[in-house]
Amino acid sequence: MSFFVLGLNHKTAPLSLRERVAFGPENIHLALDELRQQPGIQEACILSTCNRTELYCVVTEGHEGRVRDWWQRHRHVRGDELSGCLYQHQDDEAVRHLMRVACGLDSLVLGEPQILGQLKQAVDLARQHGGLKALLGRLFERSFSVAKRVRTQTGIGAHGVSVAFVAVSLARQIFANMSQTKVLLIGAGETIELAGRHLHALQVGRMTVANRTLQRAQAIAGEWGAEVITLDEIPECLVDTDMVITSTASPLPLLGKGLLERVLRLRRHKPMLLIDLAVPRDIEPEVGELSDAYLYSVDDLQDIVAENQSARQQAARQAELLIGEERQRFMSWYRALPTQEQIRRYRDQAASWQQDELQRALQLLQQGQAPDAVLNELAHRLTNKLLHAPTEALRQAGESGDRETLAILSQALGIDSRPSVEP
Repeated sequence: MSFFVLGLNHKTAPLSLRERVAFGPENIHLALDELRQQPGIQEACILSTCNRTELYCVVTEGHEGRVRDWWQRHRHVRGDELSGCLYQHQDDEAVRHLMRVACGLDSLVLGEPQILGQLKQAVDLARQHGGLKALLGRLFERSFSVAKRVRTQTGIGAHGVSVAFVAVSLARQIFANMSQTKVLLIGAGETIELAGRHLHALQVGRMTVANRTLQRAQAIAGEWGAEVITLDEIPECLVDTDMVITSTASPLPLLGKGLLERVLRLRRHKPMLLIDLAVPRDIEPEVGELSDAYLYSVDDLQDIVAENQSARQQAARQAELLIGEERQRFMSWYRALPTQEQIRRYRDQAASWQQDELQRALQLLQQGQAPDAVLNELAHRLTNKLLHAPTEALRQAGESGDRETLAILSQALGIDSRPSVEP
């Protein structure tokens, strides 16, 4: 048996293909049951996110191709469509790949923590469907363990690498109490959505989303319990807003210097933080000239992002070393599995001989034979039984001139393989 990973991700496949091969909540339960019932597949787990779909399996030798065949059939995708997009890893490399995924080293955003939670959900589901047993279950446990080590020992997640995260981090430095901070988000794209998630996690006092299309704004605002307004309602909302984050596709600025001057007067010059993440800009640069308006553009934040990316790259190099240690430790355990059964049988055999000889000795003592003679015979017979197999193996290796086997046996028995007398 071997560990086997088959998958594709944001690096190898376009979104259109990732969507087709992904497993949604409505079909992943059936997919797990089908996959683990395929011939040669002993254990199985499916990880499916917006950026990757991967099948983790324990398969018997020669059955790796069945994983790909089943995936194509189940998702109705031709082999030529997947050609060049799939990657596969086996045993040592499969272990390394899973550990890197768990640590966020293979993610779109280096070091992002969401993938670890998604992996744990996938594992829980696989366990519910009987897809995890001793091997794959142990591998996931070790992968979660190394992910924890990476988080605590490298600080890979300590530095934000998105402008949205950096923008929110900047707000935390400026506002002493985020629970009393009122925020206006202008736009409803990915950047605003990400910023909204970060702000929601900080439990800001109030969050409002302004967008040209209310339906799109409502789609993301509902997740955070935020209010929704149109672009025309922005001036009125600004009067009671402490922080603005904007990221739209507007070709012209939405907020000008004149508007902000009027707003600040109505606010009695209470400071306002404005973060413009749009290109072209949503806020006129001249707004930054106002004494109570603190304006940051996407370029201002990109410098911080670049510094944080460099810090994460350094942390990632440290993480790779930790993964190397954990992978080696896990593979040593895995490779030793076949010998553990042999060791158990050998010990059971020796224990059986011990009991046989002990019972024989007790019977002889009951018959009145001298204890010294009985003990000597017990030691002699037990020693002969224990030494017979290794002695025979040494004799055969010597007679056949098999020096390699002779050396291995000698080392295992703790004896010198060199002849004591020259021939």
